[in-house]
Amino acid sequence: MDIPSNSLSYRQQLLSLLAQTSFRLGQFTLSSGGTSDYYIDCRTTTLHAEGGRLTGHAVLELLEQHGIDAQAVGGLTMGADPIVSNVATASAWRAIEKPGSPLLHGFLVRKAEKAHGTGRRIEGFCREAARVVIVDDVCTTGASTINAIQAAREAGMVVAAVICLVERQEANGRPAVEAAAAGAAFLALFTATDVRAEHVRALG
Repeated sequence: MDIPSNSLSYRQQLLSLLAQTSFRLGQFTLSSGGTSDYYIDCRTTTLHAEGGRLTGHAVLELLEQHGIDAQAVGGLTMGADPIVSNVATASAWRAIEKPGSPLLHGFLVRKAEKAHGTGRRIEGFCREAARVVIVDDVCTTGASTINAIQAAREAGMVVAAVICLVERQEANGRPAVEAAAAGAAFLALFTATDVRAEHVRALG
């Protein structure tokens, strides 16, 4: 598998890797119950050594471009797990290279509260009134993203923005997430159309 050229932006390199490793054409049944002629499994990219690095930096750049300040980044396990870890780590590297740059800590939202120990639903960073960014890998119906938004708010945190790596632009996902975000920006690094076009271009 080729690693994209470092002369490209983080976002461009990430798109190339997603198209190579995460996009498949065929007949697939989605978690929403619908069917599709393509499937995107972002985890094969976000758990890839270089893909993880690119994901972290691309999300940071998107936040900077939109002037979004936050103290932490989090999302619903497990699609968000590698994104959260890589964004937090990228912010630490950036703070070394540019002293004074803010750190973004990470948190993960369980699908259900633990039945033992502290019984917490949120693992990692959890501070009342903190501004946080909710992340997810693929947005179709938006259900997992909305679940994470609600959990963060129930913990007393303020949702500053919502980011997905790939928006499928179907199943009413964006309107549902935007309604749950209640005014916080919902940003997508890519649409499924972007990834499909890059996949087809690479094949040609």
